[in-house]
Amino acid sequence: MREHRKDKGRLEDILKFAQNVSVIISGISYEMFTKDIRIYYSVMKNVEVIGEAANMLTRHFRETHAELPWRQIVSMRNVLVHGYAQVSDADLWQTATNDIQPLCEQVQRYLSETDWEEWQKGEDPFTEMDNVVFKQAADSARKMKAKGYAVQDITEITGLTAEEIETL
Repeated sequence: MREHRKDKGRLEDILKFAQNVSVIISGISYEMFTKDIRIYYSVMKNVEVIGEAANMLTRHFRETHAELPWRQIVSMRNVLVHGYAQVSDADLWQTATNDIQPLCEQVQRYLSETDWEEWQKGEDPFTEMDNVVFKQAADSARKMKAKGYAVQDITEITGLTAEEIETL
């Protein structure tokens, strides 16, 4: 379940793993990136974690801080986790070289400009609705799981994470 009070920590995680990507690719060419599996999979894992942290941000945070393409960030994570065999080297490189730095800058702004004490005290207008939606999605996921649907298919249909589905 997404919690309002955890948004700051999740943003800190996004920043940390985005900075990791910047360090990993510093001075690296596209050819080196595609040829060295340590570099390639290090970038892939860090981008995956960024997407997971973005996915766990509250809906309220994402909707009130819509300067970043949250849906695309989470979708990239889903491709890396569930469609890893279909990951395009060029797309991952483009993300690492063109998207990570602006992501870092915007997340740093969020962290510095948000009054976190006030944010944590504030009411999340989506909590009650999200709880209802989550319960409905969880019920659907349980039924799908019982019928033998693949976790990837359940995540795409319900919007739940693989971890949420595994706990059902």
